[in-house]
Amino acid sequence: MYVVSLTYKVPEEIVDFHLPAHVAWLQDAFDRGVFMVAGRKIPRTGGLLLSNADRADLNAALEQDPFYVNGVADFDVEEFHASRVAPGYENLLDS
Repeated sequence: MYVVSLTYKVPEEIVDFHLPAHVAWLQDAFDRGVFMVAGRKIPRTGGLLLSNADRADLNAALEQDPFYVNGVADFDVEEFHASRVAPGYENLLDS
């Protein structure tokens, strides 16, 4: 499983300009099963994504993100093994 941390590197008005395209890209990635969770950081300095896709598919998806293509954010991908979860979240466990 992967946690992707996006950190904005441009002013908020530039983020907002690219946000509709990013949201459309994100919906497509959700529809294709690339991501399970997405959300903004608080304070609004970027976002976080949770993925259970294989690394090649994840990388290919991230390379299409308008935030990546237009240099809006830096991306940090961390892999981890989900070995324990709270009841009801068993679908997040790695096999």
